[in-house]
Amino acid sequence: MAESYSSALVQAPVDRVWRVFGDFAALADWHPAITAGEIEQDSSPFAVGAVRKLRLADGSTVRERLVAFDSFRRSYGYEMLEGPFPVRNYRATVRVAPVTDTGVTFAEWSACYDLTTDPETDHRAADLDRVFREDVFATGLAALGRICAE
Repeated sequence: MAESYSSALVQAPVDRVWRVFGDFAALADWHPAITAGEIEQDSSPFAVGAVRKLRLADGSTVRERLVAFDSFRRSYGYEMLEGPFPVRNYRATVRVAPVTDTGVTFAEWSACYDLTTDPETDHRAADLDRVFREDVFATGLAALGRICAE
């Protein structure tokens, strides 16, 4: 199993950051790699089982299902149902927490997944980690920081 992880300090109060990051339906509103998004079947974006469909900047589509949502701990988990990546059993978690001595927010985004190819012989394992870690998570956290600091 592979894992990708990114974290950041967001220069905004945790409640403001959670209003943006905690909305499972709103990723396309602030993540630069997502050009459109919708919740399928008019589900609540805070209800476990909700499925979001995302269009990526390259035109590909990703579908993800919310598998856990905890507003008290300000975290949620989701699984990828469909996407252009050579993975299976993809499970991701987002979480925010207050940094109590400064008033800023610690945000983290991670995923565990199995590669559909052999990581020992396929150089794409490191490339895929970079895509998730940098292009998806770190880029998203940087955009989250810009949106929430305004």
